[in-house]
Amino acid sequence: MRRPFFALVIVSLALTVAVPGCSQDNAPIAGPKQAKPQAGRQNADAEQGGTGTVKEYSGNAVAAGERVSVAFVSNNPFEFWAIARRGTERAAKEFNADVEFHMPPNGTPSEQRQIIEDLLVKGVKGIAISPNDAANQASFLNEVAGQVPLITQDSDLPEGSKRLCYIGTNNYEAGKAAGKLVKQALPNGGKVVIFVGKLDVQNAVERRQGVLDELAGHEEAEGPDLGKYRLLDTMTDDASQEKCKANVEDTLVKNAADVEGLCLVGLWAYNPPAMLAAAKGADLAGKVKLVGFDEDEETLQGIQDGQIVGTVVQQPFEFGYQAVRLLAALARGDRSVVPLGGIMFIDHRVITPDNVEAFTAELRKLKGS
Repeated sequence: MRRPFFALVIVSLALTVAVPGCSQDNAPIAGPKQAKPQAGRQNADAEQGGTGTVKEYSGNAVAAGERVSVAFVSNNPFEFWAIARRGTERAAKEFNADVEFHMPPNGTPSEQRQIIEDLLVKGVKGIAISPNDAANQASFLNEVAGQVPLITQDSDLPEGSKRLCYIGTNNYEAGKAAGKLVKQALPNGGKVVIFVGKLDVQNAVERRQGVLDELAGHEEAEGPDLGKYRLLDTMTDDASQEKCKANVEDTLVKNAADVEGLCLVGLWAYNPPAMLAAAKGADLAGKVKLVGFDEDEETLQGIQDGQIVGTVVQQPFEFGYQAVRLLAALARGDRSVVPLGGIMFIDHRVITPDNVEAFTAELRKLKGS
């Protein structure tokens, strides 16, 4: 498999962040991380110091002091996005904006399209979206980018798209962090099964590849053999927690003879709680190794109870905050806010039994802010 496409570029921005901090695992929730240069995705004129697709939007900017209307569209209705909504609300107050926040109830591309078409009719001046099916949505979203400033968050569009900026986690590196947790759980090797909603979403592709590469010890690993580890399967569930639970139950039955040498990895927020529920139902909680993504309360409790090895968390508050900050500026004609290369990475963190209580307290405070 080809290395996931994304450009890692050096950017230097003066950012107004909602919660200060640094990138240590036990540190407060951090602000945007500026990425190091690596090979990968390139925007059209990045080498000339431009931002590639900024020129694609040709609409009229609003007056500098005028209140602007922008929109944020998630890829599903899960709790993860409720935290992002808090970030959009904070930014709306600080940057004189009205924000329409939408979570498609079934998490389908058709719902996202209808939401965006309605937003354009309403006259919003900028849209941030987490594409559900990036490859098949690219043509439509490129058309949208010709009408209003468009940025992606959490999951990106394919190379050559007309979006202005991607805001979110470096999903490949976050996947590698999850792979490290697998190695800690099974230091002598073992079997691995990956669970995720869909594999036509770019963040899922990149996270999965990061896990595989970390376990194999080299890039572009494909499996099933990954050094001391063996990838048994990657199971999708169409963003259904119940389907994920059923997939895990089937996996546990098939591997009942060696469950202690098995590690299950969930790449989306609802996957770890579904994995834990299935393990509890089979009386295997604490025996089968579980590694997760995101900060669902059940996942964090599972870590505290010793039933989940750890989870790789993102910062959805910052996704929302930075998306509205950029869109408000772009709507007023200020293109200087777009980072060189069109990518703004936000730090991920690794939560384990050592720091889960402190992180949970931070998260509850953030949700109540």
